[in-house]
Amino acid sequence: MADWPLDDDFKTIADFRRDNGTAIRAVCTQFVALCRLLNLFQAIVDGSKFKAVNNRDKDFTSAKFKKTWRRWRHSSRAISTLRG
Repeated sequence: MADWPLDDDFKTIADFRRDNGTAIRAVCTQFVALCRLLNLFQAIVDGSKFKAVNNRDKDFTSAKFKKTWRRWRHSSRAISTLRG
């Protein structure tokens, strides 16, 4: 039994990109030309990269949102009462 499909390692994609770089760039160039021809570019992308952070202290579940909202509303009412 051949184990070839299961024996691929992390270098497989990197090797493919290295071995076929010219063809990949040509396909991307043609794809961009097609998108321009079809007028599909309507927004400017600046290439920014953002890191996703989802730790317990920074994420918002529905329950956390409701608790925070109630606390904010209570604080808002207290400030309104103090202002008169």
